[in-house]
Amino acid sequence: MNDAHRTDGPTGETAGDVRARTIKVDALARVEGEGALYVRIKDGAVKDIRFRIFEPPRFFEALLRGRRFTDAPDITARICGICPVAYIMSSSKAMEQALGAPVDGPLADLRRLFYCGEWIQSHVLHAAMLHAPDFLGLDDALQLAKTQPELVEKALRLKKIGNDIMALLGGRSVHPVNTCVGGFYSVPPTAAVRALADDLEWAVEAGAELCRAFGGFDFPEFEYDYTCVSLHLPDRYAIEDGRVVSNRGLDIPVDAFLDHFDEEHVAHSNALHGVDLDNRAPYLVGPLARYTNNFAQLSDLAQATAREAGLGPACRNPFKSLLVRMVETVYACEEALRLVRAYEQPPAPSVPLEPRAGTGHGATEAPRGILYHRYELDAEGRIVSARIIPPTSQNQPQIERDLLGVVQANLDMPDEDLKWRCEQTIRNYDPCISCATHFLDLRVERG
Repeated sequence: MNDAHRTDGPTGETAGDVRARTIKVDALARVEGEGALYVRIKDGAVKDIRFRIFEPPRFFEALLRGRRFTDAPDITARICGICPVAYIMSSSKAMEQALGAPVDGPLADLRRLFYCGEWIQSHVLHAAMLHAPDFLGLDDALQLAKTQPELVEKALRLKKIGNDIMALLGGRSVHPVNTCVGGFYSVPPTAAVRALADDLEWAVEAGAELCRAFGGFDFPEFEYDYTCVSLHLPDRYAIEDGRVVSNRGLDIPVDAFLDHFDEEHVAHSNALHGVDLDNRAPYLVGPLARYTNNFAQLSDLAQATAREAGLGPACRNPFKSLLVRMVETVYACEEALRLVRAYEQPPAPSVPLEPRAGTGHGATEAPRGILYHRYELDAEGRIVSARIIPPTSQNQPQIERDLLGVVQANLDMPDEDLKWRCEQTIRNYDPCISCATHFLDLRVERG
């Protein structure tokens, strides 16, 4: 597991220097958020490690109280500009459960197509633009564009296809405005949706080509026996629906989520940390968890692409999450193409809704993992309480556990190299911490 010799990134002081040293990255633009990592090493072992997040409170749950149920999707979509569909869908599904008005049939298919667009644009943005430079010894996507312009051009066109799906169904690709509890405000004509088919045919192969190209990267040797938690469906890869399962045998409906998972405050971080109430141990959500739990539900082409990129039916190396995201991109492009070809304009854009008192739970698979919502409504359909658990908060403890393992396995790295490897480890998760670009201030104490 030791990866002391490396060929990427900057070099620093010799690792044999036992003085306490402070290393800072003041503007890491390839991760959203702000935080710090503190590492204390003594006698050849990591004695303390803290991944600290300085995310200010945003009060969305409090902001929702007293609002009508119809407001939840539009308000929560503003939490994230990269994955607004995830917030729209999770909040809508929770409200629909509370109101006893499930969405199925063609409208449900249209929602799945909408979500595929978000997966495509988000996965490609992260894998090609934000994460790939790490494996090529480059600082950013601008350097990547200079050295491999065709790769970047292909990735940008692929990302745009995802954005085009979101814009067609949502009115715009960032914070869509055409969605509502119960479905959509309007649905596009059949011809407009089917016109996406040509681009999606190209996208399927382009996604597979990028995945195969990334499979040639030199990945650090690190694995962890994760508790993988994701949604699951028996007949298709879970995106916008499913039961909550794990590779340890958990299998529960979404409305039992809080019986098994919660969040807690920790002294060294403003961000809440996810808690597995059954095991009191970190757990993993996101691409690796979905892939491990749902490999059998991937298409034949997606499975073949995974094998060509060097993946098996499960993945325990977090650095290879880059490849898993691209396998999911191939699947999302295929699924979008299937839905586009079968699309017929629904007779109504939404299902009828009547306010009533109730409690609803909703969970969907945001690109970064399970996004859970719970709402309690009064008789007038106003929100009494709201609970939102995003994937990044669930992954925080596992990120720390990965960092511990990576640092321990690379103690003989120079500090600058170790700092680079820690940043790369955090980027494996594509964490959505805040809108700031300042992220990592690494302090290493040796002695």
